[in-house]
Amino acid sequence: MKSPRTREADYLVIGCGVAGLRAAIELAGAGKVLVLSKAELTESATQYAQGGIAAALSDEDEIALHYQDTLQAGDSLCHQAAVKILVEEGPARIQELIEWGAAFDRNGTKLAFTREGAHSRSRILHAHGDSTGREITRALFARARASSIEFLPYMFTTELLLENGVVVGARLLDERQKTISEIRARALLLATGGLGQVYSETTNPSLATGDGVAIAYRAGAVLRDIEFVQFHPTALYCQGAPRFLLSEALRGEGACLRNVDLERFMPRYHEAADLAPRDVVSRALMMELLKTGAEFVYLDLTGLDPEHVRARFPRIYATCQEHNLDITADLLPVRPAAHYAMGGIATDLDGRTTLAGLFAAGEVACNGVHGANRLASNSLLEGLVYGARAGRAMAPSQAPAKVSGREEKNKVGKSSSRVAANPGPSGSNDPLPADGARRVAQIREVMWQKVGIIRSAESLQAALDILARLAPPLPSSPGRTQYEQSNLHIVAEVIARCALAREESRGAHYRSDFPCRDDERWGRYSRIALGQPVTFE
Repeated sequence: MKSPRTREADYLVIGCGVAGLRAAIELAGAGKVLVLSKAELTESATQYAQGGIAAALSDEDEIALHYQDTLQAGDSLCHQAAVKILVEEGPARIQELIEWGAAFDRNGTKLAFTREGAHSRSRILHAHGDSTGREITRALFARARASSIEFLPYMFTTELLLENGVVVGARLLDERQKTISEIRARALLLATGGLGQVYSETTNPSLATGDGVAIAYRAGAVLRDIEFVQFHPTALYCQGAPRFLLSEALRGEGACLRNVDLERFMPRYHEAADLAPRDVVSRALMMELLKTGAEFVYLDLTGLDPEHVRARFPRIYATCQEHNLDITADLLPVRPAAHYAMGGIATDLDGRTTLAGLFAAGEVACNGVHGANRLASNSLLEGLVYGARAGRAMAPSQAPAKVSGREEKNKVGKSSSRVAANPGPSGSNDPLPADGARRVAQIREVMWQKVGIIRSAESLQAALDILARLAPPLPSSPGRTQYEQSNLHIVAEVIARCALAREESRGAHYRSDFPCRDDERWGRYSRIALGQPVTFE
């Protein structure tokens, strides 16, 4: 096999969502910056973010209240220093976006704020009603393209390159040219987004296959709190249709949940009723499904002003119409779906991982800011704040400091010239063979049924046993889909392993055999690394 073509950059950013773009902008004046995307440049989870972005910017709000709401939603597992940074630096990052042309919705000349679950104030900014992520992406791309940043679409990262335990670049599969290449850089940022496709029921785009978590894990990086996966309670449930997210902002505007008997059930589960934290609402919804034997509950907007609903949620209104549903007049069938990963690659407060030269930001990373359950609309804010911080820390790149939540010891990966993901790639991106497609479907269904909203030792061990039998063979000439299959399997296994080790219920992690929170034993962060048992620190 020919040696792969090699090029160099000062800084390599993998991912074109809010965290990757914000980091690249921060790095633009420090050297040559390359930004990679495994699909077209504008395709990321950020594009699909409907509800908005949270920040204490209104006259009725305070940073201290946003701080307390985030800690409370995180169920006593948030890293308080990370939350403090998020809520204190967030307003400045949003003002920056506005200066760069982001057009958030307004009431007259003032910014318009709405409320979502577990927020004590109306602090959610939105754009074009329910297209906030798309507008933020537009503004960030406009700013980035005005600089010397170079963008490369359709470049799939297959592995990290290491020398003497230091990440020095990445190996890539170019899907258009059907070639492999390597890019070497002074520092590399993973901003690859989420892992929701590991579940059969998910609101995540098809690209969310946990690639960043998997390649970092294979290279020896520590993962933290990977067992905490947030399930959004209201995904549209129509046979044969993708699980389209029905934003929490709908309930913020006054929509309510009803079971198949048309009873409002949330007041029985939480004092905040339909605006309770997401983990509470998702579990309550599943309890109602078990009780009634139904496949869905209803989201009811029929008591709201139709004109206001159509204007406030134009994208949701249009999408539901495609499925013959009028959100102003019909009850909408919904059920939970995997939505967001609170855990990920362990980082410090500047995005440094446990591997020198490697940084991470956004959903792929875990600095402890979300704890056991992310507060609604804090995800875009995290991408902005911690993307910017990672960019500043990368230039100039330094050896990693302690990677903290509760200050973890730095562990550098093993020394090698390369940590391979799989044997030598070709450029093929052919569909998975039938057995490969079946394996992926089985992995996703096992995760939904046994490592989902309600877990137990029995279900988790059964999942691990099945996953062991589903371990994909190492193909001799894999394309992108084969790498994604391997990545999904790795992510599934580490989630199940860490969920089995945490013998309590906290936030999005609910164990029917350990239904109570246990701060004395488990009020700590989980960590897992390749070839190592799960530990808690």
